[in-house]
Amino acid sequence: MPRKKKQEPREILIEAVVSAMADKIARNPVILDFTGLKGTICDAFVICHGGSRTQVEAIADHIIGQVKKKTGLNPSHKEGFENAEWILIDYFDVVIHIFQEERRNFYNIEQLWADARIIKVDTHEKTES
Repeated sequence: MPRKKKQEPREILIEAVVSAMADKIARNPVILDFTGLKGTICDAFVICHGGSRTQVEAIADHIIGQVKKKTGLNPSHKEGFENAEWILIDYFDVVIHIFQEERRNFYNIEQLWADARIIKVDTHEKTES
């Protein structure tokens, strides 16, 4: 029986984040994978949006709690909780962006970082584009 490949800490973190997003029914989650690109500030962005301020806050709080539970990590930085239009949670190698839909459309981070590998995530499986 083949042995399962050991996951990297970054992969475990991203898996915890994506799972927490799914728990709170985050909309259109994507992973922007920067590995292999020069001059990037981190290895990946994980982006989603919620339908309301309350949902955006719930997603962010749940991510922080689940990442702590599954990896033992606390964010190095977090911001945006004041108005919850765009919450950023920084784990050094992985940065999470949780938007209200209007702000996500306005800032269009996926287009700004179009040279990254974009992995669209749904609640059941991951697909690359």
